[in-house]
Amino acid sequence: MKKNFKILNSFLINLPTPSNISYWWNLGSILGVCLMIQLVSGIFLSMHYTPNIKLAFNSMIHITRDVNFGWLLRITHANGASMFFFFMFIHTGRGIYYGSFLKKKVWITGTFIMLILMATAFLGYVLPWGQMSFWGATVITNLLSAIPYLGNSMVTWIWGGFSVENPTLNRFFSFHFILPFILCVIIMFHLIFLHEKGSSNPLGLPNKVDKISFHPYFTVKDIYGFMIMMLFFLFINMKTPFLFNDPENFMPANPMVTPPHIQPEWYFLFAYAILRSIPNKLGGVMALFLSIIIILTLPFTSNLKFKSSSMYPIKKILFIMFCMTFILLTWIGAKPVETPFILIGQLLTITYFMFFLINPVLNKFNK
Repeated sequence: MKKNFKILNSFLINLPTPSNISYWWNLGSILGVCLMIQLVSGIFLSMHYTPNIKLAFNSMIHITRDVNFGWLLRITHANGASMFFFFMFIHTGRGIYYGSFLKKKVWITGTFIMLILMATAFLGYVLPWGQMSFWGATVITNLLSAIPYLGNSMVTWIWGGFSVENPTLNRFFSFHFILPFILCVIIMFHLIFLHEKGSSNPLGLPNKVDKISFHPYFTVKDIYGFMIMMLFFLFINMKTPFLFNDPENFMPANPMVTPPHIQPEWYFLFAYAILRSIPNKLGGVMALFLSIIIILTLPFTSNLKFKSSSMYPIKKILFIMFCMTFILLTWIGAKPVETPFILIGQLLTITYFMFFLINPVLNKFNK
């Protein structure tokens, strides 16, 4: 027992922390709060949800209308996913800008966290069994058919039949429930690896002297971050609860009627835009997967004296261009596949991947 308290103390109380870290370092703890919100609201929702294609949509209506505070649980869980991704993208961007990716084990586990979170969010989006849920599941799972030889068999295996049906919904619900707990285990490793050498800092220099204990200095900072995040979250839940929902998803799934424009949730739109910009199906699927996995190349292509991009003006401009490209890809992903959006999407895709090709070249010049 005493040993456990000692570990907890070294993690949360006496952890040596660089004195100059800014509010950008609050995002990790905010993501932890987002995870807790999703776990708690998800467990309560699962008590009333029915994973059956004939009852799933009605069970969502039942939760919203009949269950005490069910409407709050539902919008908290749905908007909580958007909050999770919003802060995760900023957290990743901060890591790229300040060179946090040089802590290789932390960065690799963080990338796996992102991949599992994306898988969990996709599975969860299918569960309400609305029009966009059904067609989103059909389109995204069909992408696996592009894999040579095994593709069609894999799609049939995932569906549990020859179309998205009851077995699909059942297994999606099971995996949506299991994956967050696997996510918790990987997050634990992420934190253990982070605390091996401690946090990075805005200067991007090794700092073994100017450190202070985590509590009370950064505990207060984190609480302030939680308060801002919760105010923003409550505002969305109470003022515009369905801001991120697709209108098509308020209609029950109908395999006989295809929506005029099928698109995923906003946090997948950048990858969806990259997928659509490649004319070849297999090439599109590879580009989609590579758009996330490519961040794993960063720790192996940088060996600068200063980790932070703030010390290199050209790298700073390149990073701003990368952020703008990401935002524009998200915008293009929501647009129909027609002129001029096709060409803009292709140009933005090239710009997105060019960041990871130009960056190593700049690193050689900046040594």
